[in-house]
Amino acid sequence: MTTMTDSSVREFKMPDVGEGLTEAEILKWYVEPGDTVTDGQVVCEVETAKAAVELPIPYDGVVRALHFPEGSTVDVGTSIIAVGVGDGAAAAAEPVQEAVADTPATAEAEEPKPEGRQPVLVGYGVSTSSTRRRPRKGAKDPAAAQEVSAAIQAEMNGHGPSAPAAPAAPSAGDRPLAKPPVRKLAKDLGVDLATVVPSGPDGVITREDVHAAVAPAPGEASGAAPAAVAPAPSPAAPASYDTARETRVPVKGVRRATAAAMVGSAFTAPHVTEFVTVDVTRTMKLVEELKQDKEYTGLRVNPLLLISKALLVAIRRNPEVNASWDEAAQEIVVKHYVNLGIAAATPRGLIVPNVKDAQAQTLPQLAGSLGELVSTAREGRTSPAAMQGGTVTITNVGVFGVDTGTPILNPGESAILAVGAIKLQPWVHKGKVKPRQVTTLALSFDHRLVDGELGSKVLADVAAVLEQPKRLISWA
Repeated sequence: MTTMTDSSVREFKMPDVGEGLTEAEILKWYVEPGDTVTDGQVVCEVETAKAAVELPIPYDGVVRALHFPEGSTVDVGTSIIAVGVGDGAAAAAEPVQEAVADTPATAEAEEPKPEGRQPVLVGYGVSTSSTRRRPRKGAKDPAAAQEVSAAIQAEMNGHGPSAPAAPAAPSAGDRPLAKPPVRKLAKDLGVDLATVVPSGPDGVITREDVHAAVAPAPGEASGAAPAAVAPAPSPAAPASYDTARETRVPVKGVRRATAAAMVGSAFTAPHVTEFVTVDVTRTMKLVEELKQDKEYTGLRVNPLLLISKALLVAIRRNPEVNASWDEAAQEIVVKHYVNLGIAAATPRGLIVPNVKDAQAQTLPQLAGSLGELVSTAREGRTSPAAMQGGTVTITNVGVFGVDTGTPILNPGESAILAVGAIKLQPWVHKGKVKPRQVTTLALSFDHRLVDGELGSKVLADVAAVLEQPKRLISWA
């Protein structure tokens, strides 16, 4: 077996894919042991607290081992894949013993450690540290480590070492073989995989095995393999008690980052929220006219475009609102640029990418930027850099039919504008009650640097532009 000490083996470590991030989850491997890789080839996709990112390998060679299965959360600086290079590229792909041993890999100890922060995919990474994987329980000697390595490889390949001909529950000292989705299902249902009888090839636990383990009553007709009998409910429990009545979802990735940011913002910046209801009938007519304009062919034209432009006009008229609070220096930092954030709901959670230097863009340019931002977010391809450096944000809760809300500031920003649903309502127009397109705006701002007068002026200016969009020209 070739080990880490082989000089022809290169270890690719989890890089800092976003400024200061400390860990990432491996979402998908695009290679497996034995595959040939080339410099710049994407080998896996990882999810950080901010976005999903594809990782390219920085050298040519042959994959020798994948150290973690899909679904694993790995610290920055930890080796995730071994690649044979040079003379080692032709060596057979085998699990690498030290990849799962209790002690750090020999190669990591022998490699020279560069000082300071090193360039990574986005900006510069964290300083070199002695971060290592948490010791794995059970593997106390090389033979045990080798068994664990085989188990990990089985998870990724969908099969494991030879199993007895008849299905049998794993012994107390063995790690049950199951793919990551099956492990997650078992965790959600509260099933201990060590008690499940596998029915898959080579002793692999399947989804059906997990469901069978929580089947209501033994003896019912079922095509699944016999399952371990679940504990009987206590006498006080209702007869309809079901272990699957609750689902526990691990808080990680985007959800964990969002939760921490919102708590930090809510209890750091004193929030003030003001509201205004405005007739946006003329704005909606302008949206329809722009959709027919050849200059906007192929561009996303919607109310958000004109609302964004209205906010940019209001900031130009009230530049002090575009600022941040520097606690360490006890200074208010006024920004002479606007990185306009747009809150976007994605399958991975809420993210807030921003349009850089939005104040310098024409209306067609802004339409293109917003369209690209939204499309990239929906595809889950927003880069960490696109979510850094925002100055103000717009959140469009109206798309969910909500009238408005009291939005929480994005950390480090001074204001956030919530836009409610645009509805046809009775409205007094030119002295008569008529049906008009109406919406409610809510502006939350940091009261440490934005007082009530300034916040009110900004909100009033946004409303005025949306009521009379010709002000986009007269106030330019």
